Formats: sequence, structure tokens, C-alpha cells
Amino acid sequence: MSVVGNPKILVRFSKAGKVRFTSHRDVARIWERALRRVALPVAYSEGFSPRPKISYGLALPTGYESAGEYLDVELDREKAESLQLRDGPEGDLRERLNQVLPEGIRVQAIAPLERGGESLQQAVIACTWAIEVDGADSAEVEVWASGILDAEEILVERERKGKKVTDDVRPLVHSLDVCGSPGDGVQLTAVLGTQPRALRPTELLEARLEGTSGSTHPPLSARSVCRMKQWMLRESRESRESQESQESQESRNQTKITQGDARVEPLSVDAGPAALVETRA
Repeated sequence: MSVVGNPKILVRFSKAGKVRFTSHRDVARIWERALRRVALPVAYSEGFSPRPKISYGLALPTGYESAGEYLDVELDREKAESLQLRDGPEGDLRERLNQVLPEGIRVQAIAPLERGGESLQQAVIACTWAIEVDGADSAEVEVWASGILDAEEILVERERKGKKVTDDVRPLVHSLDVCGSPGDGVQLTAVLGTQPRALRPTELLEARLEGTSGSTHPPLSARSVCRMKQWMLRESRESRESQESQESQESRNQTKITQGDARVEPLSVDAGPAALVETRA
């Protein structure tokens, strides 16, 4: 006998302007408050300190903007049985949330989400970043980008569990494109991997490379950074939706997006609202 589980929704939102300086934890508090203000029947954990069942995607570094962030919200089934994501212009959940969220955070799309499958943090394997480079012209950035793409390894020092470790992040650099002119500024578009540990744009820009002639490519600095898209493999989303068996974590850690891969976003901006559906555990 199947057990009816709580319905879940996936929310896509943007983060821009001054609110980009808000930390990931503070953004979580903003969402908890906004969901309470629109009276969404969020499910809560049990125990002495019940917490709303909200799962957030990959943390966005403080100071970065984003055109596509995500969170999952589990709803109380009994209270949400008659709830729809769209119930006329006045009842549109996206609009109601946008009315109570602070300036700079805007809901772009909401859709029902099947239970089971991977979390967003596991499913997303790469992000597309728009990076405005500071203090360098196009020629300098082109030389730097070529050095990155030609390098066999890129060593970055990180801190893990209180200890300094050195990681080779070259496999996480999927693509780099330079666009713009000195007058308009130089922009990098980079697709960077997230598994097993995400490569941040600033980590890549600060990497020092030794050229074949012994010369050193100096690090770059960013004037602004925006996460444009988050990517998962099509098979991962289909697996998530149909609750089929998942590929092993070891195989996922070695995944690299290429031009021929069928990659998709967890939820596109043009996804239309839809009624919530019952899901079964």
C-alpha cells in the first residue's frame, strides 16, 4: 500500500543589487519570513525544535549576483490539498511572494516537484558565470584564458576542516569565453564544475600559471560576478522526476560538461505555474 507524501514545490529566484551582500544564511531567514507572510502551509520537522522543511541549492558567495537560484519547499499535505500555484492574478503565488520579498530578490518561476531523487546540491554539476574583469584589457584576458585552457593542472590552495589543502581544479574548468572591448569592459563567461567541490570564479581568477617559457600569468580580479545558470544533466532531471535509480557518486564526481552533453536547468524562467499534485512516497 502506497503512502501519500507531502507535496513539494521548486522555486527559482534571482538575486541582484545591494541584496547581493546578504549572506546565504540571511537569505534563508528572508525566505522563511516571506513564506510565513504569504501563509504558505510549509511542513515542519518533528522534535523539540521544529524547522521548516526548506532545502536550498548551491550557496551563492556573498557579493555575487545571480539570475537563477533555487530552493525546494515541502508543504503540509492536509493544508495544501486545495492549494494551487496559480489561482487568478491576485492569488498568483509568485506575485504574492514578490510583494513581500526585499528589493533585489525576485521569484522567476515555481513548479511542482516530485519526491525522491537527488537534492539540488547533488544534481547540479556546473554553473555558468558572467565575470566582469577589473584592471585588464581584452588582450591580457585572452592570454590569461588561453593559459588556463592550455594548462594541464591548476593548483589552488584551500582550507578544509581547518587544514590547508591543494586541489587541482583544471578538470572543473569546462569552458572560458572572452567578450567585450576595452571601452565596454571585459567580460568572461565561464562554465565551472561543482562536483566534488565547486570552483568559485575568484579562485580561478586568482590562480597563478607558469607559462612554457617560464613566464608567469598574473592573477585577475573581478569587478562583478553573476551566476547566470545552473546545470544538471538531462538524465539526472529525468531520474529525479521518475525516481529511478541514481548513478554512483564516484561517477558523478568525474562528470564534465561538453558541448554535446544534453544539459538542462532545474527549472527554466518561462516555466508556467501549475496546480500542485499529490506525490507518493
